[in-house]
Amino acid sequence: MSGESKIEGLCIKASPLGESGRLITVLTENQGIIRLAAPGARRPKSSLAAATPLTYLNFHIFGKRSLKSVRQIKILKSYNGLGKNIDCLAAAQAITELTFLLVGNEDKQISYLSSVLIHLDRIYDYKNESQEDFKILSMSIQSLIHLLAIGGINIPVNFCCITGEPIIPPLGNWDWQCYYLPNEGFTTIENKESVLRVNASEIALLQRLLFPELPIKSNGELLGPKKVWLRILSIVESWIAAQLEKELSSLKMLRDFYS
Repeated sequence: MSGESKIEGLCIKASPLGESGRLITVLTENQGIIRLAAPGARRPKSSLAAATPLTYLNFHIFGKRSLKSVRQIKILKSYNGLGKNIDCLAAAQAITELTFLLVGNEDKQISYLSSVLIHLDRIYDYKNESQEDFKILSMSIQSLIHLLAIGGINIPVNFCCITGEPIIPPLGNWDWQCYYLPNEGFTTIENKESVLRVNASEIALLQRLLFPELPIKSNGELLGPKKVWLRILSIVESWIAAQLEKELSSLKMLRDFYS
């Protein structure tokens, strides 16, 4: 049938459409964010009932209008289990909230979807080791830092935002400080407009979050105490608010959980 095609994408939002349908918002690799109509998806026995948020799907779509319709879906992976834990749910919602701010309609963002899936997999598969475990907090922070970098508004932690000189934190020197400016980044020059001072180990930890893996000690423990990770969360929150003029409500939920 003419006008038919297949796409893969992550459903990041679903809202009612008509009497029994859904309007679903999908993050794709090559088309950015698109919206599709899923007729009858709210009926209990509908073959399209799985078109829900945090589900990675293969869609068979049709139509020539701007709002195409879904004919068939195939579940590739469901992340619905993230809702069982508040911290995991908040981490996943932070990813989708940031996605709405970074990715536009028909906006091709190379590697964005694949990066989202990598971070969702990591959060989904992780099992808390104890009540004092805060690795989900670190995973959430790192996922946002990676997505900000792909979206072109990465937090500049490797170069002074005033002089342009490399920031090389002297580990072990507790007198050394770096100053954070929410609209610009970090500077090694004392600035009255800075909102936060960070030490050498904290800026080094921030720099390591740009790498693919979390910073883990040789004994398997996460590098840095929880209070430092909460400070880094504050930096990420304020950077997003300053650059995108929007606060992520899910990060407040994450902070409340770990505070």
